[in-house]
Amino acid sequence: MSFSTPPLHAPLTQFATADGQLLVGGLPLTRLVERVGQTPFYAYDRTLLTARAQALRAALPPGLKIHYAIKANPMPALVCHMATLVDGLDVASAGELKVALDAGADPRQISFAGPGKRDAELCQAVAAGILVNIESFRELAVLAAASERLGLPARVAVRVNPDFELKASGMKMGGGPKQFGVDAEQVPALLAEIGRAGLAFEGFHLFAGSQNLRAEAIAEAQQKSFALALRLAEQAPAPVRLLNLGGGFGIPYFPGEQPLDLAPIGDNLAQLCAQAATALPEAELVIELGRYLVGEAGIYVCRVVDRKVSRGQTYLVTDGGLHHHLAASGNFGQVIRKNYPVAIGNRMDAAAAETLTVVGPLCTPLDVLADRMPLPAAEIGDLVVVFQSGAYGYTASPERFLGHPAAIEVLV
Repeated sequence: MSFSTPPLHAPLTQFATADGQLLVGGLPLTRLVERVGQTPFYAYDRTLLTARAQALRAALPPGLKIHYAIKANPMPALVCHMATLVDGLDVASAGELKVALDAGADPRQISFAGPGKRDAELCQAVAAGILVNIESFRELAVLAAASERLGLPARVAVRVNPDFELKASGMKMGGGPKQFGVDAEQVPALLAEIGRAGLAFEGFHLFAGSQNLRAEAIAEAQQKSFALALRLAEQAPAPVRLLNLGGGFGIPYFPGEQPLDLAPIGDNLAQLCAQAATALPEAELVIELGRYLVGEAGIYVCRVVDRKVSRGQTYLVTDGGLHHHLAASGNFGQVIRKNYPVAIGNRMDAAAAETLTVVGPLCTPLDVLADRMPLPAAEIGDLVVVFQSGAYGYTASPERFLGHPAAIEVLV
């Protein structure tokens, strides 16, 4: 009888090692811990952020604009760095808008999406001069009133809920009934209202889904989004100046997953840019990425505070956990829990010697960072590293749960 080998995590080569230690921003991990002054913490490597943005530009057509979706990681220092690497920023709240403006981003290159924009947030957006992706008829009315009061026509695009779904996406954000955007069949009526209200119409925003590792599925969604935008443009109150085709680019988190192949996506986008030059001659094509730009450049670091054996299973108990990194615990969208890539960051040259379960300090069985994972032998004081932690980490976690100390974020 033969047994199949269980799938492994995709090789993680973005962080170098030296003398058995992970290097972050060129610093050995133990030295970085001393510099930070505590565990747990998140660390983001600015060199890796820059390299990812440059590699992405090299793979995509030159006329295409790249926006960073701040929701993936709104750390102010990181956003300031990303603002120098991309063409625009996308925000999902007035809080993120403040971060974007404080980072020095050009308001003309900031857009605002989200299904529940408060009246005050919409007024702030008009006053700031940013682009608002309208997601309901109510938003249009609020924007019209703010425009009249400020004497400043709101810059608007329509976020369209398409009549198709992004296949193989981790989260489907378009197609079928959704809280996001305006159903494609209702968009013509909304466009007519925008024209009557005298708002500054600029284009369309379509975001079918996220965390997709299948290039052909992403390309298909982009093609369908482009075709839908062409149809809707015929009823727009002004020429389309911007077409945001969304993102959906995934990164490998779990065993068996492989990195996204950008080549076919770049080829497809080059064809769409060529078509747009004729069909939408005034339009800029935009892709909106968050996780893909920052996810692999970040790590979460916590320290082993106890080691215990329970009925044959060895546990490493750390000072970090789901209150800082909900996604790694499996409680942020996973149906069946799977391990993020995890390492003992000060024993990178040691071979896996034990099957260990890494848990946090919280009084809940959900507080698991690695479940029965082959790892080097580790002791109290060693440093556990969770990779792929640059996106949807700290700010997506219940940091105040059970009153444990907060984590720190650093850009190295």
